[in-house]
Amino acid sequence: MEDIIERLTALLLQKNDQLTYARARTWIELLWEDFEATYAKAGYKYQGREMTEKVVAQMIANYGDRLHDFAAINPKYKHLLDDDEDVTH
Repeated sequence: MEDIIERLTALLLQKNDQLTYARARTWIELLWEDFEATYAKAGYKYQGREMTEKVVAQMIANYGDRLHDFAAINPKYKHLLDDDEDVTH
């Protein structure tokens, strides 16, 4: 699974140069967990990592370049951009 997370993180970094590696990875992990939890709560049968990877990749394609804007205006996610100590890519 680590290779999938790394691949999606790299995809997000290509789409959004405002994010550090650590922040991009955090976003990938959040999107991954959120999709799987929401899917399960809706009562759907688990479709596997491939399905989750496909959905997260689609989210990146649609919203990846604007994730930093969303986090900046949403207090719940603002902490995702507040750490200046992150290593940049």
